[in-house]
Amino acid sequence: MIDSFLKYLQYEKRFSKHTLSAYERDLNQLHFYLKDIYEVNDLKEVTHPILRSWVVSLIDSGIAPQSVNRKLATLKSFYKFLQARHYVTQNPASRLKPLKTEKKLPSFVREGEMTILLDQLKFSEDFSGFRDKMILELLYATGIRLSELINLTDKQINFYQGSIKVLGKRNKERVIPIGDSFVRVIKEYLEIRNRDVGSAEGYLLVTDSGDQLYPMLVYRTVKKYLEQVTTLSKTSPHVLRHTFATHLLDKGADLNAVKDLLGHTSLAATQVYTHNSMEKLKSAFDQAHPRA
Repeated sequence: MIDSFLKYLQYEKRFSKHTLSAYERDLNQLHFYLKDIYEVNDLKEVTHPILRSWVVSLIDSGIAPQSVNRKLATLKSFYKFLQARHYVTQNPASRLKPLKTEKKLPSFVREGEMTILLDQLKFSEDFSGFRDKMILELLYATGIRLSELINLTDKQINFYQGSIKVLGKRNKERVIPIGDSFVRVIKEYLEIRNRDVGSAEGYLLVTDSGDQLYPMLVYRTVKKYLEQVTTLSKTSPHVLRHTFATHLLDKGADLNAVKDLLGHTSLAATQVYTHNSMEKLKSAFDQAHPRA
Protein backbone atom coordinates (compact mmCIF):
# COMPACT_ATOMS: atom_id res chain seq x y z
CA MET A 1 0.00 0.00 0.00
CA ILE A 2 2.94 2.32 0.60
CA ASP A 3 4.17 1.60 -2.93
CA SER A 4 0.70 2.30 -4.36
CA PHE A 5 0.49 5.53 -2.39
CA LEU A 6 3.89 6.73 -3.61
CA LYS A 7 2.98 5.96 -7.23
CA TYR A 8 -0.24 7.93 -6.74
CA LEU A 9 1.74 10.92 -5.45
CA GLN A 10 4.25 10.65 -8.27
CA TYR A 11 1.97 10.19 -11.27
CA GLU A 12 -1.31 11.78 -10.21
CA LYS A 13 -0.22 14.45 -7.74
CA ARG A 14 3.08 15.14 -9.55
CA PHE A 15 5.06 15.45 -6.31
CA SER A 16 8.78 16.18 -6.58
CA LYS A 17 11.42 13.48 -5.99
CA HIS A 18 12.46 15.23 -2.79
CA THR A 19 8.90 15.15 -1.40
CA LEU A 20 8.41 11.52 -2.44
CA SER A 21 11.61 10.53 -0.64
CA ALA A 22 10.42 12.25 2.53
CA TYR A 23 7.03 10.50 2.38
CA GLU A 24 8.69 7.14 1.78
CA ARG A 25 11.05 7.58 4.75
CA ASP A 26 8.18 8.54 7.06
CA LEU A 27 5.99 5.61 6.07
CA ASN A 28 8.81 3.06 6.21
CA GLN A 29 9.66 4.35 9.69
CA LEU A 30 6.03 3.81 10.71
CA HIS A 31 6.03 0.34 9.13
CA PHE A 32 9.03 -0.81 11.14
CA TYR A 33 7.60 0.69 14.33
CA LEU A 34 4.30 -1.18 13.89
CA LYS A 35 6.12 -4.40 13.18
CA ASP A 36 8.70 -4.15 16.00
CA ILE A 37 6.53 -2.77 18.80
CA TYR A 38 3.05 -4.16 18.06
CA GLU A 39 3.80 -6.98 15.58
CA VAL A 40 1.23 -5.44 13.27
CA ASN A 41 1.57 -6.10 9.54
CA ASP A 42 -1.96 -5.24 8.44
CA LEU A 43 -2.92 -1.56 8.27
CA LYS A 44 -6.51 -2.50 9.11
CA GLU A 45 -5.35 -3.43 12.60
CA VAL A 46 -3.83 0.01 13.30
CA THR A 47 -5.77 2.11 15.82
CA HIS A 48 -5.61 5.71 16.98
CA PRO A 49 -3.78 4.80 20.26
CA ILE A 50 -1.15 2.89 18.26
CA LEU A 51 -0.49 5.86 15.99
CA ARG A 52 -0.46 8.19 18.98
CA SER A 53 2.17 5.99 20.64
CA TRP A 54 4.32 6.34 17.51
CA VAL A 55 4.06 10.13 17.73
CA VAL A 56 5.02 9.99 21.42
CA SER A 57 8.04 7.83 20.54
CA LEU A 58 9.13 10.42 17.95
CA ILE A 59 8.88 13.20 20.53
CA ASP A 60 10.79 11.15 23.12
CA SER A 61 13.58 10.50 20.61
CA GLY A 62 14.19 14.26 20.38
CA ILE A 63 12.88 14.88 16.86
CA ALA A 64 11.99 18.54 16.29
CA PRO A 65 8.27 19.42 16.43
CA GLN A 66 8.37 20.63 12.81
CA SER A 67 9.67 17.21 11.71
CA VAL A 68 7.03 15.39 13.77
CA ASN A 69 4.32 17.55 12.16
CA ARG A 70 5.61 16.69 8.71
CA LYS A 71 5.37 12.99 9.54
CA LEU A 72 1.83 13.58 10.83
CA ALA A 73 0.92 15.23 7.52
CA THR A 74 2.34 12.22 5.67
CA LEU A 75 0.32 9.88 7.88
CA LYS A 76 -2.94 11.75 7.35
CA SER A 77 -2.47 11.86 3.58
CA PHE A 78 -1.70 8.14 3.55
CA TYR A 79 -4.84 7.19 5.45
CA LYS A 80 -7.03 9.43 3.32
CA PHE A 81 -5.62 7.55 0.34
CA LEU A 82 -6.40 4.19 2.00
CA GLN A 83 -9.96 5.31 2.73
CA ALA A 84 -10.49 6.54 -0.82
CA ARG A 85 -9.31 3.13 -2.09
CA HIS A 86 -11.66 1.40 0.43
CA TYR A 87 -8.72 -0.42 1.99
CA VAL A 88 -9.73 0.84 5.45
CA THR A 89 -13.11 2.05 6.68
CA GLN A 90 -11.87 4.05 9.68
CA ASN A 91 -9.14 6.70 9.70
CA PRO A 92 -7.09 6.31 12.91
CA ALA A 93 -4.98 9.35 11.97
CA SER A 94 -7.87 11.81 11.77
CA ARG A 95 -7.76 12.79 15.46
CA LEU A 96 -3.99 13.27 15.67
CA LYS A 97 -3.15 16.88 16.50
CA PRO A 98 -0.06 18.70 15.20
CA LEU A 99 2.45 19.87 17.79
CA LYS A 100 2.81 23.52 18.67
CA THR A 101 5.89 25.00 17.06
CA GLU A 102 7.78 28.22 17.47
CA LYS A 103 7.33 30.38 14.40
CA LYS A 104 10.68 31.44 13.03
CA LEU A 105 11.10 34.32 10.61
CA PRO A 106 12.71 33.34 7.30
CA SER A 107 16.42 34.13 7.11
CA PHE A 108 17.34 36.62 4.39
CA VAL A 109 20.40 38.50 3.13
CA ARG A 110 20.37 42.27 3.61
CA GLU A 111 20.15 44.49 0.55
CA GLY A 112 23.63 45.94 1.06
CA GLU A 113 25.10 42.45 1.35
CA MET A 114 23.43 41.38 -1.91
CA THR A 115 24.93 44.45 -3.61
CA ILE A 116 28.39 43.42 -2.43
CA LEU A 117 27.76 39.84 -3.54
CA LEU A 118 26.63 40.64 -7.08
CA ASP A 119 28.43 43.91 -7.84
CA GLN A 120 31.68 43.88 -5.90
CA LEU A 121 32.69 40.28 -5.21
CA LYS A 122 35.26 38.83 -7.60
CA PHE A 123 34.34 35.74 -9.60
CA SER A 124 36.82 33.77 -11.70
CA GLU A 125 36.97 34.74 -15.38
CA ASP A 126 36.43 31.17 -16.64
CA PHE A 127 33.11 29.42 -17.31
CA SER A 128 32.79 28.24 -13.69
CA GLY A 129 32.91 31.82 -12.44
CA PHE A 130 30.26 33.01 -14.89
CA ARG A 131 28.09 29.97 -14.06
CA ASP A 132 28.41 30.50 -10.30
CA LYS A 133 27.39 34.13 -10.59
CA MET A 134 24.47 33.19 -12.84
CA ILE A 135 23.22 30.76 -10.17
CA LEU A 136 23.22 33.54 -7.57
CA GLU A 137 21.72 36.11 -9.95
CA LEU A 138 18.89 33.80 -10.99
CA LEU A 139 17.98 32.75 -7.46
CA TYR A 140 17.85 36.36 -6.28
CA ALA A 141 16.27 37.88 -9.41
CA THR A 142 13.45 35.34 -9.68
CA GLY A 143 12.99 33.67 -6.27
CA ILE A 144 12.79 30.25 -7.90
CA ARG A 145 13.24 27.02 -5.99
CA LEU A 146 16.34 24.83 -6.27
CA SER A 147 14.51 22.16 -8.26
CA GLU A 148 13.16 24.82 -10.64
CA LEU A 149 16.64 26.28 -11.10
CA ILE A 150 18.41 23.06 -12.07
CA ASN A 151 15.62 22.10 -14.51
CA LEU A 152 15.56 25.45 -16.37
CA THR A 153 16.14 25.12 -20.11
CA ASP A 154 17.14 27.70 -22.70
CA LYS A 155 13.63 27.52 -24.19
CA GLN A 156 12.10 28.83 -20.96
CA ILE A 157 13.84 32.19 -21.38
CA ASN A 158 11.83 34.70 -23.44
CA PHE A 159 14.28 37.46 -24.35
CA TYR A 160 11.70 39.41 -26.35
CA GLN A 161 9.21 39.65 -23.47
CA GLY A 162 11.88 39.73 -20.77
CA SER A 163 10.50 36.77 -18.81
CA ILE A 164 11.22 33.24 -17.61
CA LYS A 165 8.61 30.48 -17.67
CA VAL A 166 9.06 28.27 -14.61
CA LEU A 167 7.67 24.79 -14.11
CA GLY A 168 6.96 24.59 -10.38
CA LYS A 169 5.46 22.09 -7.96
CA ARG A 170 2.95 19.68 -9.45
CA ASN A 171 3.84 20.93 -12.95
CA LYS A 172 2.25 24.32 -12.28
CA GLU A 173 3.61 26.96 -14.67
CA ARG A 174 4.24 30.59 -13.81
CA VAL A 175 5.92 33.44 -15.69
CA ILE A 176 8.45 35.65 -13.90
CA PRO A 177 9.52 38.99 -15.43
CA ILE A 178 13.20 39.86 -15.66
CA GLY A 179 14.75 43.28 -16.31
CA ASP A 180 16.70 44.37 -19.40
CA SER A 181 20.00 44.39 -17.52
CA PHE A 182 19.51 40.79 -16.41
CA VAL A 183 18.56 39.77 -19.95
CA ARG A 184 21.96 41.06 -21.07
CA VAL A 185 23.66 39.09 -18.28
CA ILE A 186 21.93 35.87 -19.41
CA LYS A 187 22.91 36.45 -23.03
CA GLU A 188 26.53 36.99 -22.02
CA TYR A 189 26.48 33.80 -19.96
CA LEU A 190 25.00 31.82 -22.87
CA GLU A 191 27.74 32.99 -25.22
CA ILE A 192 30.43 31.80 -22.80
CA ARG A 193 28.64 28.53 -22.03
CA ASN A 194 28.09 27.67 -25.70
CA ARG A 195 31.68 28.54 -26.53
CA ASP A 196 33.33 26.65 -23.67
CA VAL A 197 31.15 23.66 -22.70
CA GLY A 198 27.82 23.52 -24.55
CA SER A 199 24.66 22.20 -22.89
CA ALA A 200 23.38 18.66 -22.48
CA GLU A 201 19.67 18.43 -23.34
CA GLY A 202 19.33 22.22 -23.48
CA TYR A 203 19.68 22.96 -19.76
CA LEU A 204 20.43 26.60 -19.01
CA LEU A 205 22.84 25.97 -16.13
CA VAL A 206 25.35 23.16 -16.50
CA THR A 207 28.44 21.68 -14.91
CA ASP A 208 31.95 22.26 -16.28
CA SER A 209 31.45 19.21 -18.51
CA GLY A 210 28.12 20.48 -19.90
CA ASP A 211 25.82 18.18 -17.92
CA GLN A 212 22.74 19.21 -15.93
CA LEU A 213 23.46 20.80 -12.56
CA TYR A 214 22.92 18.70 -9.45
CA PRO A 215 21.60 20.04 -6.10
CA MET A 216 24.81 19.66 -4.07
CA LEU A 217 26.77 21.77 -6.56
CA VAL A 218 24.24 24.58 -6.15
CA TYR A 219 24.32 24.26 -2.35
CA ARG A 220 28.13 24.45 -2.30
CA THR A 221 28.16 27.43 -4.66
CA VAL A 222 25.61 29.45 -2.68
CA LYS A 223 27.29 28.64 0.62
CA LYS A 224 30.75 29.57 -0.70
CA TYR A 225 29.74 33.06 -1.79
CA LEU A 226 27.14 33.93 0.86
CA GLU A 227 29.66 33.21 3.60
CA GLN A 228 31.81 35.98 2.15
CA VAL A 229 29.16 38.67 2.62
CA THR A 230 26.89 37.60 5.50
CA THR A 231 27.09 36.08 8.96
CA LEU A 232 23.82 34.16 8.57
CA SER A 233 23.94 30.63 9.94
CA LYS A 234 21.80 29.44 7.02
CA THR A 235 23.34 29.84 3.57
CA SER A 236 21.16 27.58 1.43
CA PRO A 237 19.65 28.40 -2.00
CA HIS A 238 16.29 28.82 -0.24
CA VAL A 239 17.70 31.79 1.69
CA LEU A 240 17.93 33.66 -1.62
CA ARG A 241 14.27 32.84 -2.28
CA HIS A 242 13.47 34.34 1.12
CA THR A 243 15.64 37.33 0.25
CA PHE A 244 13.82 37.86 -3.06
CA ALA A 245 10.41 37.93 -1.34
CA THR A 246 11.52 40.06 1.61
CA HIS A 247 13.18 42.73 -0.55
CA LEU A 248 10.12 42.97 -2.81
CA LEU A 249 7.80 43.51 0.15
CA ASP A 250 10.24 45.99 1.74
CA LYS A 251 9.98 48.05 -1.46
CA GLY A 252 6.18 48.03 -1.35
CA ALA A 253 5.31 45.14 -3.68
CA ASP A 254 1.74 43.84 -3.50
CA LEU A 255 1.47 40.67 -1.40
CA ASN A 256 -0.65 38.88 -4.01
CA ALA A 257 1.89 39.69 -6.71
CA VAL A 258 4.70 38.23 -4.58
CA LYS A 259 2.54 35.15 -3.99
CA ASP A 260 2.21 34.61 -7.75
CA LEU A 261 5.92 35.20 -8.35
CA LEU A 262 6.86 32.63 -5.73
CA GLY A 263 4.34 30.10 -7.04
CA HIS A 264 2.53 29.76 -3.70
CA THR A 265 -0.96 28.27 -3.80
CA SER A 266 -2.00 29.98 -0.58
CA LEU A 267 -1.53 33.59 0.53
CA ALA A 268 -0.79 32.31 4.04
CA ALA A 269 2.50 30.87 2.80
CA THR A 270 3.54 34.30 1.52
CA GLN A 271 2.40 36.28 4.56
CA VAL A 272 5.33 34.98 6.62
CA TYR A 273 7.54 37.46 4.75
CA THR A 274 5.48 40.41 5.93
CA HIS A 275 6.83 39.79 9.42
CA ASN A 276 10.33 40.65 8.26
CA SER A 277 9.06 43.88 6.73
CA MET A 278 7.12 44.70 9.90
CA GLU A 279 10.24 44.15 12.02
CA LYS A 280 12.07 46.63 9.79
CA LEU A 281 9.25 49.19 10.19
CA LYS A 282 9.23 48.75 13.97
CA SER A 283 12.97 49.25 14.12
CA ALA A 284 12.71 52.47 12.09
CA PHE A 285 9.86 53.68 14.32
CA ASP A 286 11.78 52.97 17.53
CA GLN A 287 14.82 54.85 16.27
CA ALA A 288 13.00 57.87 14.82
CA HIS A 289 9.80 58.58 16.74
CA PRO A 290 10.11 60.90 19.77
CA ARG A 291 7.53 58.93 21.72
CA ALA A 292 8.80 55.47 20.81
